[in-house]
Amino acid sequence: MNNVNRRDFLKISGSSIIGLTLGGVALRANAQEQVALDDPTAIALKYVHESKIEGAHCSNCQYIQGEDGKEWRPCGIFPGKVVNAKGWCSAWMKKAG
Repeated sequence: MNNVNRRDFLKISGSSIIGLTLGGVALRANAQEQVALDDPTAIALKYVHESKIEGAHCSNCQYIQGEDGKEWRPCGIFPGKVVNAKGWCSAWMKKAG
């Protein structure tokens, strides 16, 4: 019979829980889809993948989330979806500071 002491059991359990948690976060981050131009919210907010307004684009909007420098990033206006950093919508508001 294989004996597992309490310390080894806790190491294995802790590693498994951390692995499952981080794996789930990574899957959710990768599962986000790009906002389609025919999405009802995108239509209502006049979202475009490339802004025609100088100095106003998703990458400098207060609603953008995620890491700077990525082409597609999550947006608070479009839950569960990502927007193009070069995009724009009528909810655009310049990021403070």
